[in-house]
Order: sequence, then C-alpha cells, then structure tokens
Amino acid sequence: MSRFAVVTGASSGIGEAIALELAGAGWIVIGTVRKPEDGARLAAALGKSFHPVRMDVTAADTIASAAGETAAICGASGLSALVNNAGIAVAGPLLLVPEEALRQQMEVNFFGVMAVTRAFFPLLRKGLAAGGTPRIVNMSSVSGRIASPFLGAYASSKFALEAMSDSLRREVAPYGVEVTLIEPGRIATPIWGKSTDITPYAGSDYADALGRMKDYALRDPGMPAQRVSRAVRRALEARRAPTRIAVVDRPFLHWRIPRLLSDRQLDRIYARKLALDRPFPPPQERGIDDR
Repeated sequence: MSRFAVVTGASSGIGEAIALELAGAGWIVIGTVRKPEDGARLAAALGKSFHPVRMDVTAADTIASAAGETAAICGASGLSALVNNAGIAVAGPLLLVPEEALRQQMEVNFFGVMAVTRAFFPLLRKGLAAGGTPRIVNMSSVSGRIASPFLGAYASSKFALEAMSDSLRREVAPYGVEVTLIEPGRIATPIWGKSTDITPYAGSDYADALGRMKDYALRDPGMPAQRVSRAVRRALEARRAPTRIAVVDRPFLHWRIPRLLSDRQLDRIYARKLALDRPFPPPQERGIDDR
C-alpha cells in the first residue's frame, strides 16, 4: 500500500531535503509550498512521487484547501505522516525586536503547526483505519531546549512547540498516532539568511555583542540539511517512533554538557562569548532608546 506524507515548507532547505529523502525511500510526498514555481520545480525533479500543494500555515483558508487536496490525492489510503516543518527565525534583542515580528514568529512556528495538525488529523486517522501506523513529526530545534541570547523569539516559539508536542503525544496515543520532535542544531539553510543582518540594531547597546554573534554564525555555516531528513525518515519508519531525535554536531559538547550546567553557568558562558559580561553605558551616554 502506498505511504503518503505531508511535508510543510517543502520548497527549500530542510523541507526540500525531507521531500527528497522520503521520495527516494518510496513515499509519496505531498509538499506544501507558497510559490507555484517551487512546487513545479520539485514535481519536475521527483515525478509521480511528489504532489505540490499551495498552503500558508498562517492562513486558515489555504490550510482547509490543502487538506481537501490531500484527501483527494491519498484516497482510501489516508495519510501516513504529517511533517510540520514550515517555520521562520526571528533574531535580535528581545527588547528591540518589533512586536509584529514577535507575533509573526509565534503565528508561524506555533499556531501554524497547531492549525495544520488539527486540519490534517482526520486524514491520519483514515491512514490508521487503512492499516497504517500514522505519525506526526514536529520540527523543533536545540533552541527549544536551550535559549541563547538574541534568539529569544525563535527559542520561545520552539519551547512552546516542545510543550505542545509532549501534550499532543499523550493525547493522541489512544488514536494510535505517534508524535516525534526533531531537534536540530545549526543547519545550513536559507532560514538563517536574514538572522545575520544586524543593521536594524546598529548603534544600540547590543551592537558589539550582535557583531560577535554574526561572526560566529558566518564561521559555522551549519550541518547539511540531509542530516535532518535522515532523522525524519527514521522517525517515520522505526518500529516504534522515538519521542525526540536531536541532530547536533559534536553532541557531547553542544547538547549534553549545556543541559547539565546550571542556569548561571550557562549565563556566564554566553556572557563571555558575546561580550555581555560588561555593564552597558548609563542611559545619558547611550541608552536602549537611542537605537
């Protein structure tokens, strides 16, 4: 029986890598895109293994339409997997990031995931009835467990996604649906392109620290997206779905140790690394409102 998987945000980066990985493993991928040309490009590359569907995770009408199209594509087989991958990354000091950007971060990375999951869940139940083992995979991040400076908006959305996924996993277990969180470290994808732009905060108290963060980001382009796509495939094809899969470079240094340190120990590490261990000038000299 054919296995159908919905992958949101399939047009580039991790989403595209997931689509390629699953299609290569015999899955039929329904990839959501916002631009028709992206869908056409992937359909040309993957042939009958890929069906592009237009959807914006923040627009209820497009979600409902995409769910309807997916139902028609899957037919009696229903849906075997929903991979909630679509997301954005807002970077900058929490005191300075525009409120609209903060809200958009949560709309896409949290509320969008919940809206899509609700809309597609009946198709997952149909997949179970057809003899499948339906699964939901939510794309989190190491930032969903460890919140670093200047990624507070992004980390907040991923912390919320982690909590939602834990509750959801326990709530949908009686339906026979399993939930996995994928927690990647830094991955070389277009999502971080705008995050290295510190121009809006030039001249603020945080300018020097942001410059250091940009230098670190440019020196470390990140792991290939295929590392994540393989983890997603594992989550979907394992006999029993893992609850979490961390995808990090040098996991002992970048994952296990930071989670063992106290809050204050981590505070000091970030402060030294980003030059946040010195007091800012008094307001009359250069304050946060002088940005």
